[in-house]
Amino acid sequence: MEHRQLGDTDIEVPGIILGAWAIGGWMWGPQDHDDAIAAIRTSLDAGIDAIDTAAVYGFGRSEELLAEAIADRPRDQIILLTKFGLRWDHGGEGTVRFFETKDLEGNTVSIYRFASPESVILECERSLRRLKTDYIDVYQIHWPDDTTPVEETFGAIDKLIRDGKIRAGGVSNYTPELMDRAHKVTPLGSSQPPYSMVLRDAEQDVIPWCTEHNVGVIVYSPLQRGLLTGKIKPGYKFAADDHRGENAFFQPQNVRRVNAFLDEIRPIAESHNATLGQLAINWTVHRPGITAALVGARNPKQAAENARALDFQLTAEETKRINDLLER
Repeated sequence: MEHRQLGDTDIEVPGIILGAWAIGGWMWGPQDHDDAIAAIRTSLDAGIDAIDTAAVYGFGRSEELLAEAIADRPRDQIILLTKFGLRWDHGGEGTVRFFETKDLEGNTVSIYRFASPESVILECERSLRRLKTDYIDVYQIHWPDDTTPVEETFGAIDKLIRDGKIRAGGVSNYTPELMDRAHKVTPLGSSQPPYSMVLRDAEQDVIPWCTEHNVGVIVYSPLQRGLLTGKIKPGYKFAADDHRGENAFFQPQNVRRVNAFLDEIRPIAESHNATLGQLAINWTVHRPGITAALVGARNPKQAAENARALDFQLTAEETKRINDLLER
């Protein structure tokens, strides 16, 4: 699989990075342990040698699964990305609760945005232990913390780089103004905005800023949480612990509109012997300014399907057809 340099770092990532949110078993319904391990190993075998997770995914469970899945593989042949800044055990003085959720045992838990320097260092040590590694390739703040100055948070990131605990720092869900402040403290390796065929706000601000400052762009939710696979139809019933049931994109009128669009681009997918999901991933990865896309997989079949998404090349005419339909 084609690899691309991540901004000004010496890190190279594949065009598709395995996203490990769902395999943590939190907010996507239950996750089978063996399927999760197999999904990770299948992705690695297919050339997807970069995996993105977060401490909060399954309250540490996703990181632990990654450690188990890669235990017998050379560490220097895998790029590990994880995130910090969402605490479920401590909010810190003055911290405002982000949202309320259920843990894996069904207990009510409050999630806080908290990224004080001390918390960043503590979270890094915890992630290193769960991942069973002595360094993290890219360490990213998950969401902005309005109670801690950006400069203080990224002062801690700079220290972790100097201490050899991480290779590069990154951000997720950050505005250009916040990225400017962080970048002045320590050069950013990457930015993670949401981006898909039907959610392209990042083209207006985040992607141009990253292009100007040579910061990698790793987009998340390129399949719009499964909506662009064509498998979600009007009336689809989500499990009680699946967050998508309340998401605006999955309301009936939007599901109908997106499926109508997918019906129009289906012939393009079929001409490349590809699924709609593979077409959406391919289109996304080749958008201007994008380094890679995070794509989740909950079992080996999904992982293998994702890995084939870059096996074909869209023609200029096909790309224009998709873009024209999206504009309409």
